[in-house]
Amino acid sequence: MAEATATTDPDPAAIAALKHVGLVGGLTETKVSCAAMGDRLDASTQTASRRLQTLESAGYVERDVVGDGQWVRVTDAGEAALRAEYADYRRLFESDVELVLRGAVTGGMGEGRHYITLPGYAEQFRSRLGYEPFPGTLNVDLSEESVRRRGEMAGIDAVPIDAWEDEDRTYGAASCYGVALVAGDERYEEVHAIVPDRTHHDDDQLELIAPERLRDALALDDGDEVEVRVTATSRADEAGEGATGDETSEGDAADGETPEVA
Repeated sequence: MAEATATTDPDPAAIAALKHVGLVGGLTETKVSCAAMGDRLDASTQTASRRLQTLESAGYVERDVVGDGQWVRVTDAGEAALRAEYADYRRLFESDVELVLRGAVTGGMGEGRHYITLPGYAEQFRSRLGYEPFPGTLNVDLSEESVRRRGEMAGIDAVPIDAWEDEDRTYGAASCYGVALVAGDERYEEVHAIVPDRTHHDDDQLELIAPERLRDALALDDGDEVEVRVTATSRADEAGEGATGDETSEGDAADGETPEVA
């Protein structure tokens, strides 16, 4: 997993402005008045303008300034931020929230085995997930709708994997989301989607780890359609469950690529 250049996330005030843009039609494109936005947000026209500039700098909106206002459209990144906010409210008012993402199995770069077995990650997987992952990842190319919904994962409890370093480099942190992987009539429960905190990878691909090689367990080939059912999860060690300590199978393990931070 390669680390991307970090950007500063917009503050809550800017997110409130993003919500306003979305509500007045900005998920497509809409004309926005900074004066009207300021009234809605109880802020000055200049403050509303600065918040739009912040959103544009973060890549959350695109703007086209004209003589009597500006046309604003929420980008995919902005929609993902709104979906993350939505997911937080769902957690407040709904129980047993499950996010279903759909996609197709795809091949990876073959580096999954290397990163999954690095000691700084491997020990955390064993203790925090409660099992030793098969040394490789299953890559899923998400559908267009699921790419848009992926931002909702931010509102679901996950297991943190801490950054660590050896003599040569620093490896980045990640989050492991509890997943049930469904392929046709088959279902594999003990799966985690591993999402690096910082990555160059696009949001259209998800990497999965499990105690077994998922391609074998579910007889999966490239192009097979699957459902990734994401639910809240917690650390196994905090629940009093120890690591399994089981040995993984040997062989050509790497299905995909897991994140790395330089």
